[in-house]
Amino acid sequence: MDSIKLAVIHYSSTGTNHKLAHWAGEAAQEAGAEVKVLKVAETAPEAAISSNPAWKQHYDSVKDEPEAKPEDLEWADAIIFSTPTRFGSKSVQMQQFFDLTGGLWAQGKLVNKVCSAMSSAQNPHGGQEATILSLYTSLFHWGAIIAAPGYTDPSIFAAGGNPYGTSVSVDQDGNMVEGEEQIKAAVQHQARRTIEVAKWVKQGSSG
Repeated sequence: MDSIKLAVIHYSSTGTNHKLAHWAGEAAQEAGAEVKVLKVAETAPEAAISSNPAWKQHYDSVKDEPEAKPEDLEWADAIIFSTPTRFGSKSVQMQQFFDLTGGLWAQGKLVNKVCSAMSSAQNPHGGQEATILSLYTSLFHWGAIIAAPGYTDPSIFAAGGNPYGTSVSVDQDGNMVEGEEQIKAAVQHQARRTIEVAKWVKQGSSG
């Protein structure tokens, strides 16, 4: 069987979800997947970005990184999304990317994509779970197969215990409250699990 193709699609304003996405990509590559780590397009005005030094710094540091396109979804067997929470839902930048997928959806080209999601917020009850569930609600419309981590590994408990997907709280200084190593381990497990489920689906569909 050919290797699993994974797209890790993220939006990050100050760098947290960028870090989560790259951790996921590295773990998936180590598991034998072909990986693309892609950011969604920034839609905020330059004045808003410049008003926040951390946002501006991250924006400048990733400006040459590749952006996700709808065709990357068609290419992928599996997709991991990562986004900060915005009032309990995905960021408007991520939502705009989802809004571009109607053509693929109408053609049935998003059916049976194996998907998982991650999120961040400024405090432990800041909407991380709601954000992941809002992503999954959109993915149900695709006919995607959700590969949530559940409680399938001790790393999930150590990182805060979110069964829907790895989530992180970020303090005012940009530090991961749950601990960077703990979050990284949970992300890596989630990526490996997503690849594993994608293999089962791909084997079943070709068997």
